[in-house]
Amino acid sequence: MMACLLEAPLRISVLSEVTATSRHYVDRLFDADPQNVLQGVIDMKNAVIGNNKQKANLIVLGAVPRLLYLLQQSSSSLELRTECAVVLGSLAMGTENNIKSLVDCHIIPALLQGLLCSDLIFIEACLRCLRTVFISPVTPVQLLYTDPTVIPHLMSLLSRSRHTQEYITQIFAHCCKTPEHQTVLFNHGAIQNIAPLLISPSDKVRMQALKCFSVLAYENTQVSMTLVNVLVDGEQLSQVFVRMMQRDKPIEMQLTAAKCLTYMCRAGAIRTDDNCIVLKTLPCLVRMCSKERLLEERVEGAETLAYLMEPDVELQRIASVTDHLVSMLADYFKYPSSVSAITDIKRLDHDLKHAHELRQAAFKLYASLGSNDEDIRKKITETENMMDRIVSGLSESSIKVRLAAVRCLHSLSRSVQQLRTSFHDHAVWKPLMKLLQNAPDEVLVMASSTLCNLLLEFSPSKEPILDSGVIELLCSLTQSDSPALRVNGIWALMNMAFQADQKVKVEIVRALGTEQLFRLLSDPDTNVLMKTLGLLRNLLSTRPHIDQIMSSHGKQIMQAVTLILEGEHSIEVKEQTLCILANIADGNTAKELIMTNDDMLQKIKYYMGHSNVKLQLAATFCISNLIWNEEDGSQERQDKLKDMGFVDILHKLTQASDPNLCDRAKTAMQQYLA
Repeated sequence: MMACLLEAPLRISVLSEVTATSRHYVDRLFDADPQNVLQGVIDMKNAVIGNNKQKANLIVLGAVPRLLYLLQQSSSSLELRTECAVVLGSLAMGTENNIKSLVDCHIIPALLQGLLCSDLIFIEACLRCLRTVFISPVTPVQLLYTDPTVIPHLMSLLSRSRHTQEYITQIFAHCCKTPEHQTVLFNHGAIQNIAPLLISPSDKVRMQALKCFSVLAYENTQVSMTLVNVLVDGEQLSQVFVRMMQRDKPIEMQLTAAKCLTYMCRAGAIRTDDNCIVLKTLPCLVRMCSKERLLEERVEGAETLAYLMEPDVELQRIASVTDHLVSMLADYFKYPSSVSAITDIKRLDHDLKHAHELRQAAFKLYASLGSNDEDIRKKITETENMMDRIVSGLSESSIKVRLAAVRCLHSLSRSVQQLRTSFHDHAVWKPLMKLLQNAPDEVLVMASSTLCNLLLEFSPSKEPILDSGVIELLCSLTQSDSPALRVNGIWALMNMAFQADQKVKVEIVRALGTEQLFRLLSDPDTNVLMKTLGLLRNLLSTRPHIDQIMSSHGKQIMQAVTLILEGEHSIEVKEQTLCILANIADGNTAKELIMTNDDMLQKIKYYMGHSNVKLQLAATFCISNLIWNEEDGSQERQDKLKDMGFVDILHKLTQASDPNLCDRAKTAMQQYLA
């Protein structure tokens, strides 16, 4: 009990002592003499510079509302209003908590209002403070867009001075976070107003203008297509960006210019084989991956390069032979700090804390490099300890690293060669299965896509995965709300059922359950439907299997087939469905389910006369299987089908223009002649 009593008074006395020294600053803001108030604000300015403790005290004591009041009073002198803006700017330079307090006191609308004043020095002080507030991660950027008159007014202030240019472009670069923001800035003439600043004599202005273009162009076709045609002082904008990537320019400038060209290229405004991409942007980004560069530069360089070449195999090939990139990325796992930072203890400490960002960037870049070309994948997997690194990446604590590692694994799993060798040697499937247990959706999508590849019939991992209870897991994915996860779950089951033995097939049907199987056959997503039909086709693939599955689920399967053939579906879906019917027609006992169903026979007849050759072929296959000679009851089946007019149709098809269809019909006709 005593301890509690002691603690309270102590805390009060310490606080009062700390704030007593600051109180007189706040008291002076309320003086009746304007000259004293001005001097009080100036003294406060000098007291808070570089002193975070003093800043926090003044905020606690309520200095901010009074400063904002003085700033907004028309009776205040311009000098006083300017000094208030300067002090508020200084308070904003402190901690994130300071910024929160300022935003809560409605500093943003007050400063934006101040920009309507005509005095340039006051405007610059307001903008400097606004800049500091807006670049903080705790400030909601939406506050810049609340009043629709703000953006056009800021555009009009760009021409006033170098300072207004620097602060306003910095605010835009920080507050453009969504496609809506891009559109607002674009519609208010951001491109025309900011482009001339790229050749400003001030380094800071050039840099902030460049950053504006990178955030405006990102994934934005409208902006990118406009930028291609912009001239700055008679020179094309893309050439201005190319000049900014020269090796003698600051690294930040090179990197940001490369991002601008990358985004324009990805948005379709610049071709991937354009010299400014192949000879300038790509080599510049590869340079950023060198271990001479700082951690942030290496991360941004690798991520931007991965994004640039993601859709283009030619760029992937060029990058893979530029400056030993594949082995340069191996250093991302070994040396978090750049060579130049080894002597700087603070820097080393920072880099160790952020080393996971490097690993994430390396995995992303490897994934992009290896997404198409077999030789590049081989080069990646042969890089020292690469597979071990991916495997440990799959179980890292950072979700971003896990996602990037599984993306990398997915990219490599597209290779038959790798599935047969390094994937098997490293038992990659084990950590992958573990990752599938309780991951967020984006990780699940990538991990399950990779699993689909590991379950292909030539993959040595298929057997051990089957023994690990994977079927239940995949069946649960097919019940997901996300179409991508449903597709992957059913796709993996389809791969698993391909040429599988009876035990596996029965287990799949049991675990999935007929209800879920038929739910998937009416899934609104075409990809899900196609993969489910593929699964059904693989389940119904050898005679004993066909007969066994049809004897237990025949009625429902025939119903599903009827519904699909009658529904509004694509040619691909109907073709796949007719192929399933042809498989059923190949069963010994299963074929009776078709022969006793006149409605189904009429449908087959209809598709034999369809305008699409693929459907005609698949339907003819069904009939061919039903009338095949060597089998029990073939005579009765032939007679029934002849009476229904199938022979006449076959005869007509023997004259078809498509050689495959013609051959298929002739083969069927021979059954009647034998």
